[in-house]
Amino acid sequence: MKEIQQLIEISQFYGSDIRFVIAGGGNTSYKNNEKIWVKASGSSLATITEAGFAVLDRAMLNPMSEKIYSSVPDEREEQVKNDLAAATLTKGKRPSVETSMHNVIDHPFVVHLHPTAVNGLMCAQDAEASLKRLFGDKTLYVEYTDPGYLLFKKVYDRIKAYRASYGEEPKVIWLQNHGIFVAADTLDEIKRIYADILDQLEGAVTDPLPSEEKGSSHSVVETLPALRMMLSQNGLKTLRVRNNALIEYYNQADNQQDISRPFTPDAIVYCKSNYLFLQEEVPDKILSEAKKEIVAFTGKSDYQPKVLLIKGIGLVAVGDNAIQCDIILDVFEDAMKVAWLSRSFGGPHPMTREQIDFIDNWEVENYRRSVAAGGSKGRAENRTIIITGAAQGFGEGIGRCLLPEGANIVVADLNEETGRATAADFNRNTRSNQTLFVKTNVADIASLENLVRETVCAFGAIDGFISNAGVLRAGGLEEMTPENFDFVTRINYNAYFYATKVVSRVMKLQTKYAPEDYFADIIQINSKSGLQGSKANFAYAGGKFGGIGLTQSFALELAPFRIKVNAICPGNFYEGPLWSDPENGLFVQYLKAGKVPGAKTVEDVKAFYLSKVPMGKGCTPVDVTRGVLYLMEQCGETGQALPITGGQVMLN
Repeated sequence: MKEIQQLIEISQFYGSDIRFVIAGGGNTSYKNNEKIWVKASGSSLATITEAGFAVLDRAMLNPMSEKIYSSVPDEREEQVKNDLAAATLTKGKRPSVETSMHNVIDHPFVVHLHPTAVNGLMCAQDAEASLKRLFGDKTLYVEYTDPGYLLFKKVYDRIKAYRASYGEEPKVIWLQNHGIFVAADTLDEIKRIYADILDQLEGAVTDPLPSEEKGSSHSVVETLPALRMMLSQNGLKTLRVRNNALIEYYNQADNQQDISRPFTPDAIVYCKSNYLFLQEEVPDKILSEAKKEIVAFTGKSDYQPKVLLIKGIGLVAVGDNAIQCDIILDVFEDAMKVAWLSRSFGGPHPMTREQIDFIDNWEVENYRRSVAAGGSKGRAENRTIIITGAAQGFGEGIGRCLLPEGANIVVADLNEETGRATAADFNRNTRSNQTLFVKTNVADIASLENLVRETVCAFGAIDGFISNAGVLRAGGLEEMTPENFDFVTRINYNAYFYATKVVSRVMKLQTKYAPEDYFADIIQINSKSGLQGSKANFAYAGGKFGGIGLTQSFALELAPFRIKVNAICPGNFYEGPLWSDPENGLFVQYLKAGKVPGAKTVEDVKAFYLSKVPMGKGCTPVDVTRGVLYLMEQCGETGQALPITGGQVMLN
């Protein structure tokens, strides 16, 4: 049906444009005489397909316009919800609460959005007067009314009055502190109307939005990990920071009154209605202030803050997961934009306490919150794990296996092109977790400090650090050059020390403020060559033997801080590039070095190594990830070297 395809196209067109839609908000519809297709609750306009629309029988919807419902709000909304469900032909899909409004607008296509520019006007003190000045007296403006049936009835009555006054159907309906409905017979006309509205509003703004991006201060690393743990007493949270010129403006105490209350129902759904402003700027003082204020905030509001504004740092989202953090940041920054734009129309007009309380307790919005919260939890849910050398090979495989367990993965690698591609691929396979790529030289302290800073800004913490990056240069005493020996040692041994030195600072800060059952993890991906010598491979084996010594020593030093340090000693990952690269893989290197007596081909070398494994198979990233999860979940061991070798190396 071509109209449904058109509906999908225009939904995605506006849904993917942050000027019109944030956090999947808004809804769209198409109707004929018999049916209406309307966005289902929980669907995102940006990615919606036909399956994302609820289909309803208009013959059952139409009587709702005149039906008398209970005067008790909770009973009334339950009755309306049940009638909408009864009219729904696609069972299992919950139609938008605004379905009835879509149904009574006498145009086939309806697009309801919450554009920032529109709400800059609709959330202003002089909204109605400014609207008529800009768009003429023939506008349909509806003052704020609690969403649901009451808003529908008011809009329905205003539409009937508009028809009586002007003899035509309104194409634009403006809703105070809410958004806008645009309806037309064709999608081209809807696009033209929206474009004209935005052009007119842009011309009416006297002070354009500041847009300069700002970096966060170095105190982020000294504050966010502790704040994250203060807010994780009942389950791990994710924190994410954003800063720009607009955020800096509203981070000044004199300007915060303008954003102290929400402007729209969506803001309440995702950010709640109270926010925590911290004015100290020195890390120790920030944490002291936060510790006191978070307790006071939670006691007063009966929930933890989702939005922190920290002077000198920026806007910080406190989410149940990484995706939720992005939504909180986008929604609250949009509120800042609305506050700024409203100054051109008489100043901000936030929602009242009564209006806020209705949304906070409304079953429909609680349903939206539950949909946004996501489903089942994994074994590493909401834990942020850095994996060095994760662009490919074992590191990539471990990261890929940890994704479905709910971890946020930081791909730290010197190979920027491959690393970015890996992170992008990971992000196509996440749920509510996310992946970040950070170009990293593990042999450089400054690069590792940048890795830590980028990770903390993105996720607020480092729960696990997997030191996986490694190199190998095979060769006996005659072939090995000092340069190759130093290179292998610097990456496989020295870099493990550098990384632990940098990462453990953040982990110590976390455990200081964390619940007593919280442990952080440092895990070195070592090798079976760290458990027994390796002929013509002493540079690699020596570094790996040393790595186990570092693991045991770090474990002793960091145990009092509830930081576990362990190693995993995998067998050979024959399918990975380290072994199978046709030009420089270990099979090729060992063949050239004569490490396998009598071997004439790469296949001879491979058969020789497989014959040494009792299980008859190489080690895989899945095998190693199971070891990683075990080490993270247990809290009775540290300083251990866990062999995953198929029985090739057995501990005494």
